[in-house]
This record gives sequence, structure tokens and C-alpha cells, in this order.
Amino acid sequence: MHTGSCLCGAVRFEVEGDLPPPDACHCVQCRKTSGHYFVSTDVPRSRLIIRGGENVTWYRSSEKVRRGFCKTCGASLFWDPIERDWLGVAMGAFDGPTGTHIHVHVHAGEKGDYYEIGDGVPRYETTPRP
Repeated sequence: MHTGSCLCGAVRFEVEGDLPPPDACHCVQCRKTSGHYFVSTDVPRSRLIIRGGENVTWYRSSEKVRRGFCKTCGASLFWDPIERDWLGVAMGAFDGPTGTHIHVHVHAGEKGDYYEIGDGVPRYETTPRP
């Protein structure tokens, strides 16, 4: 079991089982909503429990995606591809060790000019297609 929360604690969540390896998204939208790049793990909805969900404000950032924030402290918590059976959960919001590491960088072509990606993890200028 992995637990996490927003900064003020109004929103808490639990994830059953191991966390899938997270991805780091460097797109402009993720950078603007998080203040840097956004690292999240894609959790099946059936394994995620959100407590204090009434404190989550959802922003529809595109036709297919909405982003979840704590309406009290503003913490960026969730990336929700509406028609998928999983939800992206912000890695920085987890309590304690997560037991995982970034496995891919996406939208690296949009990364900020103030940092480099040099960790040796696969990097895609856009999103990889299956």
C-alpha cells in the first residue's frame, strides 16, 4: 500500500500494490501546472482510493484530459485521461519511499531551457506511439 496527499492534507489517496514505473512529462502544459516537469505513475482506477475528493478541483486542459488540484493548497495531484482506465498520480505527492524510478521522458522537445535531461533514461521528443 502506498499513501500520499496534497500539501495541506485535504486530499489523501491510497494505491494498492506496487507502483508502475513513472514517466516524466516535459510538455508546456505539465510545466505550467507543476512549475517544472510533471512526474506521475499510471495507476489503474480500481487500485486508487481518493479521500477528500470533494477538495479536488478538476481543470479540463484538453478535450481528452483533465488535471486534478487541491482546491485549498493548489497542489497538482492527478492527470486524468478521461476515457482510460487509469489515472496519473503525481510522484511528489506520495508519502515515503515509492520503490520505483522514472522509466521514460516524454515531450522532451518542449522541455525548459534551464535544465538538462541526463539520467540515461529513454527520451522521446513527443509521446511514443505503441
